[in-house]
Amino acid sequence: MKNNIFSGLTVGIIALPLSMALAIAVGVPPQNGLYTAIIAGILASIFGSSKINISGPTAAFVVILIPIVHEFGLVGLLLCGLMSGFILVLMGLFKLGNLIELIPYPVTVGFTTGIAVVIATFQIKDFFGLKIESFTGHFYEKVYTLIKAFPTFQINELIVGIITLGLLILWPKVKTKIPAPLIALSIVTIGVYLFNSNNPDIQISTIFSTFSYQIGEIKGNGIPPIPLQFNIPWANYSMADLNLDLLYKLLPHSIAIAILGALESLLCAVISDGMTNNRTNPNKELIGQGIANIVVPFFGGIPATAAIARTVVNIKSGGTAKISSIIHSIFILFSILFFASYLSFLPMASLSALLLVVAWNMSEVKHFIKIIKVAPKHDVYVLLVCFSLTVLLDMQIAVAVGMGLASILFIKRTIELYSIELINKEHSIVHENIPNDIAIYNINGPMFFGAAQNALKILISTKEDIKIVILNMEHVTMIDMTALVAIESMIENFERNEKVLIITGVNKRIMNKLNKFGIIFDSKKLILKPDIDSALKFYN
Repeated sequence: MKNNIFSGLTVGIIALPLSMALAIAVGVPPQNGLYTAIIAGILASIFGSSKINISGPTAAFVVILIPIVHEFGLVGLLLCGLMSGFILVLMGLFKLGNLIELIPYPVTVGFTTGIAVVIATFQIKDFFGLKIESFTGHFYEKVYTLIKAFPTFQINELIVGIITLGLLILWPKVKTKIPAPLIALSIVTIGVYLFNSNNPDIQISTIFSTFSYQIGEIKGNGIPPIPLQFNIPWANYSMADLNLDLLYKLLPHSIAIAILGALESLLCAVISDGMTNNRTNPNKELIGQGIANIVVPFFGGIPATAAIARTVVNIKSGGTAKISSIIHSIFILFSILFFASYLSFLPMASLSALLLVVAWNMSEVKHFIKIIKVAPKHDVYVLLVCFSLTVLLDMQIAVAVGMGLASILFIKRTIELYSIELINKEHSIVHENIPNDIAIYNINGPMFFGAAQNALKILISTKEDIKIVILNMEHVTMIDMTALVAIESMIENFERNEKVLIITGVNKRIMNKLNKFGIIFDSKKLILKPDIDSALKFYN
């Protein structure tokens, strides 16, 4: 119990500034990130499968949420989160968690490295203190805006960012359990507070100076020091605005959030299971994440998923049970209630430095380079396409294309497992006395659309002097509708050319499919035998 309390507090210290930084990166006030960490940390842990995963706002979502905020505002983002929660629950109920685990490694690396590049690029604004009025548009448009605004950089903001970044990088080298963000942000925040107090004309940007809030009649700057407030996410929409057309526009965003959230949470589960020898049920984990995302919007929270970095810290700090995630959420709640005024003095440049470290850690640069150097060329193409689309276009497009490429890659490699082998006098040692007018074909692997068409072409092109074709399906593991149609076409072709087809080695499952499809065996033109030897004896 002691270890879980300690690990929960440790993760809470890290999640506190990170949740605010991620909310700011998305384009919403910092408290929305805190609300997410509180609710998701509790509900995803209770209803999910993993004992040690820590859920909350994550860097993976930043790229996909920014366009939603720009187009639909915070309310639109809350509705997207709510809809994605229902999608995640359905994915879990229909047991799609096992399928998501099959997404190829180049696809996930392409996503994560692309997201890291975008996050790091967007932090340049606050890290250098650039004066930018409107920071919108596609990635290349934002890069152009940053370059154009670079002469406006503030040396004081840059110094704060560099000092924070240096402490975040160097502190982990010290042999201590005190988290680097606690040390780095505490030291820099105190320094910035003293500087701003003594230099009223030269102010360094903080959460207090950047954000304001109004909750009911309570107004203020920084982070509101009040407990979570229950609100209907769509309360600010009139009934005329809240219609099927709006939901239709939000649906693609919600699907993308759900898919990315599922990928991130299950990847986190795989990593945590590898570190602890636990076994996470992927479908139950998706249901837990879905429930968390359904509830979070009612308290102003943004979409959440399991966070790999915080989960790893939880494990290394001794976390072994769900209570550590709940403790982490309670710690953040208490911090809002009792220390909101102090948290409001966190410098914006320091939070940017924190996200730069997060972006580097999630970038998987070594794996990215290794895939390019040693992976098969198709894997390299998939990696570069996913990476480029994530950075240059839109995360929704990247997710859709990435999933499509994953499917194509899977199909291609499955077809490569398939082979059709001719056995005759020249090629067979086992069957030495094969008559000249008999051709024997061994089919190995699954027979579906790509493989079936290939088999059909080979078999139909059999020489005219071949009168009997023996098709050995002993090693056929599965057969689909296209393959059944191909076999039917082959039978019709052989009948027209007065050839006999003998099929051997068919297992019971495939035999049932052949019968159901209407392929009937007789003793003349289409014959069924248990093996090749039986077929040869029947001919003789």
